Amino acid sequence: MKFWPLIKVLPVRTHFRFVRLSRVFASLSVLAIVGSLFLTLYPFKPPCGGLACGIDFQGGTVMEISTSPAPADPAKVHAALSGMNLNETVQTAGGPGLALLRFEAPKGADISATVTQVTNRLKGAFGTVRVVSTDVVGPTVSGELLTSGMLGLGFAILAMLLYIWFRFELQFGLGAVAALFHDVFLTFGLIAIMGRLGKIEFDLKAVAAILTIIGYSMNDTVVVFDRFRENLRKYKRMPLGEVIDMSINEMLTRTIITSMTAVLALVALAFFGGPTLYSLSVIMLFGIAIGTYSSIYIAAPVILLWGVKRGGDDEEAVPLKPATVR
Repeated sequence: MKFWPLIKVLPVRTHFRFVRLSRVFASLSVLAIVGSLFLTLYPFKPPCGGLACGIDFQGGTVMEISTSPAPADPAKVHAALSGMNLNETVQTAGGPGLALLRFEAPKGADISATVTQVTNRLKGAFGTVRVVSTDVVGPTVSGELLTSGMLGLGFAILAMLLYIWFRFELQFGLGAVAALFHDVFLTFGLIAIMGRLGKIEFDLKAVAAILTIIGYSMNDTVVVFDRFRENLRKYKRMPLGEVIDMSINEMLTRTIITSMTAVLALVALAFFGGPTLYSLSVIMLFGIAIGTYSSIYIAAPVILLWGVKRGGDDEEAVPLKPATVR
């Protein structure tokens, strides 16, 4: 290991007092949730409210284009398509010459002819334009996809509650579901903000990313809860807040190292995966960070609030030594 000094950057055991700041961070989380809900719902227009609806949920045509070596300037794209009444949106990500162009063809217009006309106009503006892919979704299919996506999110959260309830106790399940709702609401807030900046649309890829975040956050929470339950049985006389701090500190280094492996892969996808994978990568990066945070400052404080059983009377308590907090 002497040839890999970076491995020793993280301490083997930390001694942070997380519970002491739980009220402060819980208050900040509540404010963030309220803000995220407002951004997600406002201006209260179907089908996606404050989210930038993608083709999957709104219908229309989406073209992934490459204008390389010229940059895909959104203003230049809008200027080239002016007068066509397409209500187009342009999302640039993954490279200076890559963009996602979404538009709604005029009612009764031929889709193939419209796509050809759009391509010709873009070639006239940029010189060289390569159409990487073209997808068309009708309004009926988009409505069904939106309903299925929301049902999938709700079912996933319910299934996680039942799993934690049977795996541990109801108090643990409530803490885990509180953390899940926190992660989901804040992720929707990120999608709303990025949508207003023209960077991320709410589509099936976003739903897939949220479902992945739910699974990742739950995995992290289960690991912390398992260590927490072991310490509750081992240290029966220790105050509950100290048990929570000790359990989180014991798993903190492992959690950071595990998260970094996923972060490195997602950063590569965000930079080199093109516009198609950009939204998925950014949402999952945010979800990993917020999922780690929620396991510490959302799930654990809920357990502290409700209280838990310390195990059977036949289990022997381990004598405690004076704790030193750094």
